[in-house]
Amino acid sequence: MSGFVATRITEQTCFSALCSSASGIEGISNIPTADDDEFEVFDYVSKIASNLAAQRNDLSRSSWMASCIPYLSTLMDESQAEKVTEKFLKNISKLVEQGDDESEDEDEHLNLANIEFNLAYGGKILLHQTKLVLKRGHRYGLVGRNGAGKTTLMNAINNGKLEGWPSELKTYYVDSGSNVDNEWEEQNVLDFLKEGKDESEATKLLNQLKFTDVMTTNAIGELSGGWQMKLRLLRAVILHPDILLLDEPTNHLDKATVKWVTSYLTTLTDTTVITVSHDTPFMEELCTDIIHYEKRDGWTHNKLVNYKGKMSQFVEKQPQAKHYFELSTADLKFVFPQPGRLEGIRTSTQKFLELGNVDFKYPMNETNTLTDVNVKMTLSSRVAVIGANGAGKSTLIKMIVGETKPSNEGACQFWIHHNLRIAYVAQHSFHHVEQHYEHSPCDYIAWRFKDAYDREKFESQGYKITDEEKARTDDWGLEGIWSRRMKGGVLEYEIKKRNVHEKNNKYYSKDELISLGFEKTVRQADEKIAAVDAGLDLRPVTTSEIQKHLDDFGLAQEFGTFGKIKGLSGGQKVKLVLAAAMWNCPHMIVMDEPTNYLDREALGALSAALNEYGGAVLMISHNKEFYSSVCSEEWFVENGQVRKVGDSSEREMKAVAKKKTFEKEETAQEVLDAAGGNANANGDKYKDAAQNFWGKSLAKKEIRNFAKAKAKGDVKAMRTILQVPMGKIMPGMEELGDGKSQ
Repeated sequence: MSGFVATRITEQTCFSALCSSASGIEGISNIPTADDDEFEVFDYVSKIASNLAAQRNDLSRSSWMASCIPYLSTLMDESQAEKVTEKFLKNISKLVEQGDDESEDEDEHLNLANIEFNLAYGGKILLHQTKLVLKRGHRYGLVGRNGAGKTTLMNAINNGKLEGWPSELKTYYVDSGSNVDNEWEEQNVLDFLKEGKDESEATKLLNQLKFTDVMTTNAIGELSGGWQMKLRLLRAVILHPDILLLDEPTNHLDKATVKWVTSYLTTLTDTTVITVSHDTPFMEELCTDIIHYEKRDGWTHNKLVNYKGKMSQFVEKQPQAKHYFELSTADLKFVFPQPGRLEGIRTSTQKFLELGNVDFKYPMNETNTLTDVNVKMTLSSRVAVIGANGAGKSTLIKMIVGETKPSNEGACQFWIHHNLRIAYVAQHSFHHVEQHYEHSPCDYIAWRFKDAYDREKFESQGYKITDEEKARTDDWGLEGIWSRRMKGGVLEYEIKKRNVHEKNNKYYSKDELISLGFEKTVRQADEKIAAVDAGLDLRPVTTSEIQKHLDDFGLAQEFGTFGKIKGLSGGQKVKLVLAAAMWNCPHMIVMDEPTNYLDREALGALSAALNEYGGAVLMISHNKEFYSSVCSEEWFVENGQVRKVGDSSEREMKAVAKKKTFEKEETAQEVLDAAGGNANANGDKYKDAAQNFWGKSLAKKEIRNFAKAKAKGDVKAMRTILQVPMGKIMPGMEELGDGKSQ
């Protein structure tokens, strides 16, 4: 048998073929229509035939005779039924050969591979008895849902691990960049590119993509994610493989580079390209064929089906795949926890971050990367940071999250609220996750937040205490920071020294401690206090609690509790990274290229979740379709300057209007209460609730129980249902108090 039917042998096709087959048989004069009693039999036989044809191995005479004759015999004698079935099978077989896998209709000499194989990973069958035909010079888009096994297939091809794979084929795999190691990052850029090749060709290619002389002599790890991806692609170009495998090649790339990559790949006539990408416009422009993961009726597992033409032509043949072109979601939903109260911030339009006249220069550079940056953010901010690769977007982000400091510190304004909780989803977040490859996602989050604060953040450059600071701690006799207070508008920290009684603890201002060399100790103290302020010290770090959290990010128990991180697809790792970052109920989420690795459905879910999220959003993205669905403000980074376009005014106006309405309702309620006119005191005094303290949606039973407790005025029961920790006040439900007075 040859490959699988690309234009599916549908039930309608089979019905037409069956009618045609029956019309030529002597003694059969009436071909049934929808109004005839015989229609039901022909319709049912057509369904059977469609499944048999789709399964391919069932195009045998014995199988068709056994499946069709018993039903056709109810309309005709057995000899006639046998003749009809014989002709029916012949007609369908012709259709199969004519409309078969579209990879087989060209000259055989173009074939690089023509194999049939099975593929499994971690005990899970990904592909079963499937066929793969690859032709020289074709550019294939590998399409399927997150977790289908696309990256696993690419790895198997690259390593020659598929049954029947031609050993003489030379492959080169450009992965997504999520699996880099220290050894690779320490290599010299030019040395990596020219390895075994002519240096002049390597230099020429580097110049085409605007690599500077300084960049070519630096280590790969000093390049941004975009420049690293460019380097990977150039290495592939210079090696001239038979098959070039690309996993999310447009990750971190600006529009100009994507255009260059697309143009170059389309000139390759002797190289076959297989690419996995969630960048639909890129796939539409690049691909000559689509290889689709499909599971049809009667198939126990996925198979690969080949479609000639672009993505749009593929969707015309498979309308159910239109979600590849839509940024929407039908089944998948992300639910982000609400941020909660931020001390001193009374409205969503009040700033919690402001940068004024900020400069940044890397120590080895002569000129500033950023100059005179002036921006601010509020809880209503939705900001996209836009610019070319290397413009300084990530540099700006790193200053805001505390990984770096302004080079003109002290001569500029750089203020960030001391209790601000930030979720930072960075390009390097994958590296942290992959250090826990042998553990489950639940185990990873439990490790990361077992002490309430984010242990991973404490290992980052902006928070990790250096040996020099440790030495100063010993010399000064600092045992720890016991508490923090605001006095006269100045933050002061209670300092405990070794061998000194607690009653003799002294308070020092933040500036004083920083001047003494304890900046990172102060930062860690602020993070711990912010975690306690969010109630994270009381939140159970149990498998069941963590899995509930993972469920809100589309990572099912199969993967979150019982699976290992090494078994997750790229999209599933993104979900884990997002879930872990959001565990601390942040006031702001900062994302560096959030669209990488997520399919269209997941992007739709992420967009919807960000629009429902009650905190601020700051993202770097080259995907205009995505960021424009979320952000009302753009910061353009170019030539060292940050230019602000648009703002969150519409969102801010809605927030102000909502606050005024809320205040008006509260005032009216106070008047009623004072007048004794509240007929249902408990029912009106306490608000309804849809979420608990942690931002989780209440189950229907919990909503009913809350309504009963509300009617009785049972504050303790209401706090229990909402899981409000003792001593904490739930934002928006202040009337329930802190639990202590009750």
